[in-house]
Amino acid sequence: MLRAPPDSLFPLRHIHKPNSLLRTRTTRFCCKASLITNSDSFEVGRLIGSYGFMNITSSSGSPLGEDTEYSSGDLGRLRVQDVGEGSVKIRLYDGRVSQGPLKGTPVVFKVYPGQRAGGNEADMMAANELNAHLFLQNSSNGICQNLATLVGGFETKTGEQWLAFRNHGKSSAADYAKVMSEKVSRNRAAGVWNKFEQEETIKRRRYFVTKLLQGIMRGLAYMHDHDRLHQSLGPASVILNTITERDAAYLVPRLRDLAFSVDIGYSNLEGDPGLLSEGLWRRASTAGAFTPMEKRAFGISDDIYEAGLLLAYLAFVPFCEAGIMDGLSLQRLLESTFQLDLGATREYCLADDRLLDAVKFLDLGDGAGWELLQAMLNPDFRKRPIAQAVLNHRFMTVGIL
Repeated sequence: MLRAPPDSLFPLRHIHKPNSLLRTRTTRFCCKASLITNSDSFEVGRLIGSYGFMNITSSSGSPLGEDTEYSSGDLGRLRVQDVGEGSVKIRLYDGRVSQGPLKGTPVVFKVYPGQRAGGNEADMMAANELNAHLFLQNSSNGICQNLATLVGGFETKTGEQWLAFRNHGKSSAADYAKVMSEKVSRNRAAGVWNKFEQEETIKRRRYFVTKLLQGIMRGLAYMHDHDRLHQSLGPASVILNTITERDAAYLVPRLRDLAFSVDIGYSNLEGDPGLLSEGLWRRASTAGAFTPMEKRAFGISDDIYEAGLLLAYLAFVPFCEAGIMDGLSLQRLLESTFQLDLGATREYCLADDRLLDAVKFLDLGDGAGWELLQAMLNPDFRKRPIAQAVLNHRFMTVGIL
């Protein structure tokens, strides 16, 4: 391991943001949360990987009668013509705390580029993610186990923002789905067709996915109860401590990637929305949400819609062969082909033997999965359930019984 970059001398609370509100909040919360802001307290290991964000550059009329534009995020709606890669590239590194009370604690560094490489957007995203975690971790209810835990961070002389999160695992829900779909492909290619083993595998998969969905919705419910939207919810934004299905009893999913998180406290809804949430409130206006109460309800329902797409992804991809279904194809199927008619979607999938295991999973509890999906993806945002209602739905337990 190497020590943190030698030019990393400036704690994150000193970063310069175009929005003075961010500076004020960052300074106050850093002191309150007692985060580690000295770069000498960290050691940096190997590069884990990197990723970017989608940029929506134009949009077409949606099948739901809206003409909508979407900001960067894991999964922009597919009612768009041009989807490009955003300018902000994130790097991830292994690391650990090298001194102090948390010495030896493994961490994952999330590195935002400086303004020279990523522009103001990267700076704002880093500050927004920092502020969101600090606010949520300072709740009187304690830290939610279904959210990633921020340990500290610092800024380098080149302007890079390094956020350090406790390392609870490196695999995401997307990684899990990919591994399982590849396993399905290998088994079918090898002609592995022991009926008993197949049934046991499907039971374990249903149990694992159900536990995964429960953790996701607990994390989202906690955020909404504390006036925060996620706004970038997708399979890559859920980190898992295990992807071994036999260890499902110990699975703890955690939400990460809060760079686009939005404060929906009523005082904030009456002020300047900020650049990162402009797209959300533009969509709210198009949907007829103008008052603070209506905008808050729209924002929560928008997260629920993304959670519905994630539920669909986890109900299909791990149960199908690799390449049969992916997130974007599934979203097109739901939104464009069947215009969010889940009954018609089911009939279509039922006719394809490759999708049968996914259909049977959603059929559990007398079609409880399809019922829940239809509610979460309801075209009318006012009719979508809140996160706690999703958690209480019978589909969220039927895979465990």
